[in-house]
Amino acid sequence: MGRKSSLTPEQWVQVERRHLIDGEPINRLAAEFGVNESSIRRKIKPNKPELPNGEKPLQVLAQEKSEADLQCRRIADQIAELPISRQRIVNELANMLTDISTHLASAARFGAATAHRLSGIAHAQVERIDDANPTSPESMEALKGIAGLTKMANEASEIGINLLRANKEAVDDMGKRSAEKSRLENYTDDQLDALIAERSATIGG
Repeated sequence: MGRKSSLTPEQWVQVERRHLIDGEPINRLAAEFGVNESSIRRKIKPNKPELPNGEKPLQVLAQEKSEADLQCRRIADQIAELPISRQRIVNELANMLTDISTHLASAARFGAATAHRLSGIAHAQVERIDDANPTSPESMEALKGIAGLTKMANEASEIGINLLRANKEAVDDMGKRSAEKSRLENYTDDQLDALIAERSATIGG
C-alpha cells in the first residue's frame, strides 16, 4: 500500500495548474509545497506543447469547452423562445436522436465482435483446402464456406466502419474549421477586407 500524499487534492490541482498552465518549474513548486520533485513528476506530466500520446494541451481543451458551453447556451436560449409545445417536441427529438446514437454504437460493437468471430472461423476453414489440389470437391466446398463467412463478416462490420468513417470526417472538419479560425484571427483588418472581397467576387461571379 502506497504512502499517503502529503498534499490535499486542492493543493495538487494548484500544483498542476501552476506547472501546466503557468509554466512554473517543478523544483520551485516542490520547494514551496515541501514535497520531493519526484513526487510531483510522478503525479503530473511534463509541460509540452504537444504530448506524445496526442493528448491536447489543457489550454486548447479549455478553449474548446468554453466554445461548446457557449454553443449549448445559445441553443438553450433558442429553444426557450419557442412555445412550450414546440420545446417539448425539440426535447423529445433530441432524446430520440441520443437513443439512436447509443443503439447504433452498441450495434457497431456487436457487429465488430460478430465480424471478428466469423473471420476467425473462416480462417480456420483455410486448413481444409488441399494445396496440391485446390480444385478438388473438398477444397471447393471449403472455399465456398470461406467466401460466405467472409461476406457475412464484412456485412457485420459495416455499421462500425461507417461510424468510424463518419467520426473521422467530423474530426477532420473540426480541425479544418479550427485551423481556419486560427488563421483568420491572425489577419489584419486589411487582409480580412481583402479576403471578404475575394470570396464575395467568387460567389458573385
